[in-house]
Amino acid sequence: MHLQPRPFITRLTAVLSLLLLSACNGSNTNPDKFGGLTIKFLAGSALGDFCNQAAEKFNQQQPQLDNGTAIRLTCESMGSGDIVTRLVSQGSQLKNGTLEAESAELPTLISVDGEIYQSQLIYRMNQLFPGQNYIPEITDSPLLVNSPMVFMAQEDVATGLKNTADPFKALVTAETHQDIDPASPPLAVHYVHTAPTRSNSGLQTLVAQYAAVSGKRPEDLTVEDVKNYESQVQQIQSKITRYGVSTDSLAQAMVQNGPFWASVGSVYESSVIAANANPQPNQPRYQAVYPNATFTSNMRAIIPNAPWVSEEEKAAAEKVVTYLQSPEAQQIATELGLRPGTPGVALGPKFIPEFGVNPQAKYDSYRPPQPEVVEAMLTSWQEVAKKPSQVVVVVDTSGSMTGNKLPAVQNTLQKYINSLGSKDKIALIDFDEEIREPVLVEGTDAGRNRGLEFISGLKADGGTKLYDAALYARNWLQENPRPDAINAVLILTDGEDSGSQINLNQLEQELQKSGFNSDQRIAFFTIGYGREGEFDPQALKKIADLNAGYYRKGDPETIATVMNDLQVEF
Repeated sequence: MHLQPRPFITRLTAVLSLLLLSACNGSNTNPDKFGGLTIKFLAGSALGDFCNQAAEKFNQQQPQLDNGTAIRLTCESMGSGDIVTRLVSQGSQLKNGTLEAESAELPTLISVDGEIYQSQLIYRMNQLFPGQNYIPEITDSPLLVNSPMVFMAQEDVATGLKNTADPFKALVTAETHQDIDPASPPLAVHYVHTAPTRSNSGLQTLVAQYAAVSGKRPEDLTVEDVKNYESQVQQIQSKITRYGVSTDSLAQAMVQNGPFWASVGSVYESSVIAANANPQPNQPRYQAVYPNATFTSNMRAIIPNAPWVSEEEKAAAEKVVTYLQSPEAQQIATELGLRPGTPGVALGPKFIPEFGVNPQAKYDSYRPPQPEVVEAMLTSWQEVAKKPSQVVVVVDTSGSMTGNKLPAVQNTLQKYINSLGSKDKIALIDFDEEIREPVLVEGTDAGRNRGLEFISGLKADGGTKLYDAALYARNWLQENPRPDAINAVLILTDGEDSGSQINLNQLEQELQKSGFNSDQRIAFFTIGYGREGEFDPQALKKIADLNAGYYRKGDPETIATVMNDLQVEF
């Protein structure tokens, strides 16, 4: 006998079916309930905001493949050099079998902020997997957006740079901006760009410096040219105030700290727009100066032809790229100050002189050098041209550093010491209720051994004379300055001050004497370690801001990353 289902059971079955279908196809806006195909986009830092905003709109459309599989786009951004390093490391793990091709760590879609690092990625992956061509050629990678490299400066300095045939050549010998152009103010040249080992804008800047001093186009430069012209590049680097990981954050620091900190910087055009977009009261306007020849910073979509990208993932990535090139997504880019990569899309309202840029800027667009020439430049920069540094590292070893805190700091300091270049020097000071004599460490075997002995001897005990230790470190640098170097103090603490002979206001008055309006130019960086509430983040931020540095929060899980980024500053 055939039984008919009861109406209640029928309705219940229908509801459960809908719930199961929803769980499978999921809302793309809720990661916890998504059951489709996730496309991980690993993008350069200049593309980070664009990727996040475009991903939100893309996911809201609940896109699908032709077979009905739902697609979701997620973004992660970092420095272009970091992207290359990560992918080469993951490639090595794939090759030796310690990473599976199906791992969620591997990106389906990649973009670096310019074609030099894209060329480096192709070159290094081809070295790892000869003949496989896992990373497509530059011409096979669709253009998403671009932003030319420019000089950023306030109007009085920018005018002089515009009147100069080649500002990089002028920076070789100029001590003041009046040396560059007689009509400019007699302001000392203080120059900033990002670290070329980590950031695309820094690498493009370094290559442009070699092109300027050699009189050659980048693609014509040789490894021998790097050696022949490194001394002139070193003279340009001697004007550096600080390096950095992020181009936009460096431009923001220029605005925050003024021309005595940095009078000119090499940044993206989009960074100038961002600097002028939300001006503070009485903030002067910054202008973009377009060299006669510069890099366009083409940011392309790279879909690897690699074992970790399935045919289904490739099809999904292609749908993502199609959306990123659409007028809707390209408008997001122009709002962020990036030039559209899709023909016919208008620049948008921010590409006007009020935002410091020229919408019709004309320049000769550079092409990347050969990869082996780029590697020679990076080696030369690290070993010869880079401005040296002297950093006092002040480590809190008070009683609250017990447990896993102190071992995490020790491991991080060990990596820091092992990564010191031949021109870098640090002084290690530990403090609790007592401030101990500095241990001097340089990038030699003997110096590193001294540093490792210091680390091994750290013990958690006692109070936290934070303010006294900060002043002690500053005074030590005043008494032991390193001329023509970046001099800085880095403080790592997990507690509020207790027992110091001075208070925060007295420390503030003292630090102002050695700030960037003085000849000493001693920067301060602070790391609050552990949970906010155990230490005073506002006090640490104030100490850093006084001397043109910045505050960061760390803990046992993140301290290595925080320190790794801070090291790039100097």
